[in-house]
Amino acid sequence: MKNGNDVIVAVELGSSSIRAIAGRRLPNGNIEVIGLADEPAQNCIHKGAVENIEKTTQAIASVIARLDLVAGGHIKSVYVGLGGQSLHSRKNCVKRQFPEVTQITSHMVDMMLDSNYNENYAGYNIHEVVQQESLVGNRLVEDPVGMQAESIEARFLNVVARAALEDNIRKCVKAAGLSVADILVSPLMLADAVLRPDEKRSGCAVVDIGAETTTITVYTKNILRHLIVLPIGGANVTQDIAAQKIEWDEAEMLKLKHGTAYRNDTVSDEETIELNYGQKITTDKLLNIIEARYEEIAANAWHQIKPFSDMLLSGQVVLTGGVSRAKNLVPCFQFFAQCNKQVKIFKGLPDGIVTSPNVIIPEDGRYLTLMGLLLHGDQNCLASKEPEKPKEEPAPVQPQEPPVAEMPTEPDAGSSQTPAGKEAPKKDSWLKSLWKKVQDGLSEPE
Repeated sequence: MKNGNDVIVAVELGSSSIRAIAGRRLPNGNIEVIGLADEPAQNCIHKGAVENIEKTTQAIASVIARLDLVAGGHIKSVYVGLGGQSLHSRKNCVKRQFPEVTQITSHMVDMMLDSNYNENYAGYNIHEVVQQESLVGNRLVEDPVGMQAESIEARFLNVVARAALEDNIRKCVKAAGLSVADILVSPLMLADAVLRPDEKRSGCAVVDIGAETTTITVYTKNILRHLIVLPIGGANVTQDIAAQKIEWDEAEMLKLKHGTAYRNDTVSDEETIELNYGQKITTDKLLNIIEARYEEIAANAWHQIKPFSDMLLSGQVVLTGGVSRAKNLVPCFQFFAQCNKQVKIFKGLPDGIVTSPNVIIPEDGRYLTLMGLLLHGDQNCLASKEPEKPKEEPAPVQPQEPPVAEMPTEPDAGSSQTPAGKEAPKKDSWLKSLWKKVQDGLSEPE
């Protein structure tokens, strides 16, 4: 950011709503959030991917129009988070065998990195490459440059997603009259926002539970080891309740009002809850439905983390996202997932984020990914204002004298000029004619 007038704007295409945030970089490096906006994403986004181009375009245009009012200018570009069901990590190895013991150079490593980027994943794009330890001879090392060996195996973790995921994002942003400043991998931006450097170094996992997806990222030795997006989230709980012939809105209300992810006791509760249209459901049945789905979410998330659990020296699993505020989710995760690590819910604001006096960020975890995107923005998203050209004053009008009419002049006596269109009269022709008659009369005989 060049100055305090520059504004960063980020957009997240969530399954429940499309959200946007605007922030201004302060001289101390922090970002001051100056505006938030969100729009429902029903029938727009499905499991983190654009499902309806037109409705998504309208939602993006709506949230940006509201941020225009607080940004101090017209927003021309946005940072967009990339998430969704198809996003995941894949391991890849690039091997080189030398004819003799050879010193490994940075150029060799760069060539292997380029070779990794050329790896073909049919229908998928590589969005991020995270270099892992390299196998030099029979040793795993973080930096192989300068070492000598007869072979090297460079290991990479490629973060990939279906090509249509990014293509549809760009279509919607362009149709909304904006340009894409950059597309950033949302789970990586979120992890940077909620994890401290020492947590990444000693080993930590982030579980981001949204409406339709649950995203897991695992870090050890400050390196991303695993990323996966599971197609399950809080909306599945609501769906299970609605399957009892209950309207969706009422099912969502029951989940929020009565739901708990884990019950400390197994005592049956036969209290009856009155529903619309004369329907009824017992509290025990409702809680069994809710608890079963949260159990599934926790168990599936831990299944992805467990292969790396011995490397998580910090012993922490950090829960984020809107669903992370579900009642008793932490004991649910520890009990049903049989997780022997410390489970905690991230609360508060990420380091480097402050708010302007008139902005209140909800503490339900919904805006954490957006704040992570904001922290990585480095371009001004406002349209540049061209300096106004000074208006030139018109030159004073000089008074003009009325034109003087030219008087016709008579030709000189000896002039041969005549008015146009008239034949010049023959000079003294009548005198000559008369003199001739006189002479003729004198010469006639008497």
